[in-house]
Amino acid sequence: MTPSVTYPASWSNLRAALAHDWLTGMRGGEKVLELLAAGFPDAPLHCLLHKPGSVSPVITNRPVHTSVLQRMPAIARTYRYYLPLFPLAIRTLGPADADLLISTSHCAAKALPHTRRTRHLCYCFTPMRYAWTFREEYFGASRLKHLALAPLLGGLRRWDKANSAGVDRFVAISHHVRRRIEQFYGRDADVVYPPADTAYYTPDPSIPREDFDLVVSALVPYKCVDLAVAAYTRTRRNLVVIGAGTEFERLSAAAGPTVRLLGWQPDDVIRDHYRRCRSLIFPGEEDFGIVPVEAMACGTPVVAFGQGGVTETVVNGTTGLFFHAQTADALAQASAAATDHPWDHNAIRTHAERFGQQAFINGLAASIDACLRAPSPSDRK
Repeated sequence: MTPSVTYPASWSNLRAALAHDWLTGMRGGEKVLELLAAGFPDAPLHCLLHKPGSVSPVITNRPVHTSVLQRMPAIARTYRYYLPLFPLAIRTLGPADADLLISTSHCAAKALPHTRRTRHLCYCFTPMRYAWTFREEYFGASRLKHLALAPLLGGLRRWDKANSAGVDRFVAISHHVRRRIEQFYGRDADVVYPPADTAYYTPDPSIPREDFDLVVSALVPYKCVDLAVAAYTRTRRNLVVIGAGTEFERLSAAAGPTVRLLGWQPDDVIRDHYRRCRSLIFPGEEDFGIVPVEAMACGTPVVAFGQGGVTETVVNGTTGLFFHAQTADALAQASAAATDHPWDHNAIRTHAERFGQQAFINGLAASIDACLRAPSPSDRK
């Protein structure tokens, strides 16, 4: 899907390069990258690995430079096991030689080597989540495993902080992430919210709301989809789950007869479900969360765990409801309350328009201008 936004005329005069952690699917980070790729159509792209056909042609219609990891067997499926090698692998790329390097990163892309003349703006999804936060969600609760991983994760934290010094300007996806950047890197950051395609995700008043709630999510442990499956199985209320991932079989086995797991679905099917469901259920803690914004753009209220970036996009009582204990019971109570709430679907849609693609481009353009004008804090002389 080609973005339909207006880009600053000054971008056409910039020699730019792009960096992204890896290309294995079109998720929220890749939707950000797609907008930047359309704005800088000649910019080369650097990443740890690329699974052909997994992202849009807008992204890959340019030179795509991959690291030595690309040559590893079945790398698109097994790359997470190579986490200890990421610091070495990213050094096999580059150096990027451009007026401006834009890294879109939650892991290694911001460590891409670049020339001294290159200004580096990092659009930071979060400091490396596995090293700084969510360790139990990624690696489990085993104390023995945590002890075994402690030296590796400590080294990754030191490496991650050291590489933050090579960034001239940070842009965070939310105030929630901005606070992490300040805490872990000792750096300030602008805040520019990620783009939702509010021109595509729209209400359709001709489609009636139906008797089901909806989850749209990668099916991995930290997304906490198991809470929604448990809540709706217990209450015998209808739930549709769209998404794929390592938890699919376990969730399918736990789901009762009122819970349907559809697996991966294309955007048009997701939009159709946003338009028809009663509420979107968002049980995990996210750094931003593009799915709730897409749902609200379709006029759909959101029932969400009240932590993280979603507290900056959902207005409690107006565009959704929060629950504050991350349990199946609390989720069930909030979803039942949402069913009885008198929602103004037009107001929900209007609120979501604040997070559209043009707002993202305008905000990032201001950060790029400031990055190019300001003295470099990385002191590369």
